[in-house]
Amino acid sequence: MAKATLVVMAAGMGSRFGGLKQLEPVGLNGEVLLDYSVYDARRAGFDKVVFIIKESIEKEFRALAGDRISANIETEYVFQQIPAHRKKPYGTGEAILCAADAVDSPFSVINADDFYGEDAFRRIRRGLEDRRDYCMVGYRLENTLSDNGAVSRGVCEIENGFLTDIKEHTALTRESGLPASTVVSMNMWGLQPDIFPELKKQFSEFLETADITKDEFQIPKVIARVIESGMHRVRVYNTDEVWYGMTYREDKEKVAEAVRRMTAEGRYPEELWR
Repeated sequence: MAKATLVVMAAGMGSRFGGLKQLEPVGLNGEVLLDYSVYDARRAGFDKVVFIIKESIEKEFRALAGDRISANIETEYVFQQIPAHRKKPYGTGEAILCAADAVDSPFSVINADDFYGEDAFRRIRRGLEDRRDYCMVGYRLENTLSDNGAVSRGVCEIENGFLTDIKEHTALTRESGLPASTVVSMNMWGLQPDIFPELKKQFSEFLETADITKDEFQIPKVIARVIESGMHRVRVYNTDEVWYGMTYREDKEKVAEAVRRMTAEGRYPEELWR
């Protein structure tokens, strides 16, 4: 297999959670969710991880997660800044653009505060071998909802196994009316380095036309334009993995319980990084 990089978006503000949820311990030995993602990625065949963080949390991030991860896989850090005229970063599209100088191979993008599951990483890793197409992992909506409030998800339209459109829904609950089997994106994308010039171009256009004090430059909109232009197709790999994440503070115990259960089932060792 060719080399592949895992890019982890970890600069989020955690406004609904009320803190840095990407550094909240959930494992038996203080592991955070991204420990499990990098562990799954490494055994799926990823060779390197790039963390996109705020520079202000670098010391804490390294101490709580980064140092033990870097002892097991090549690791690099890049910083996403919060402009003076904004309260939070520009969004996921700009976050990925920040990693341009650190990535020179096919790569997958994930959120730091989501659990994706081993099956998802194996599927996206195999998908990266075909450089003609981009790819993504699709989840069943019913497997991605929080019991503690509404969530945002990219609802996918798919034809013959390829993504044709993706629309952001910002207030999804079990009572939203969408079928439980609806395929949604959890921001697990498989991309090639040629996305970076496209991101740079689209971000320049965004800065010229958007309300830069509050609008967000999000990767689903970039992908939609890539598909529309014919630059790449986006193959969808569906998984039955159950998502776990900490959108709300109340989600933490359910996540920790799931980690304990999966450890007891043998999916993960009790000491993750031996």
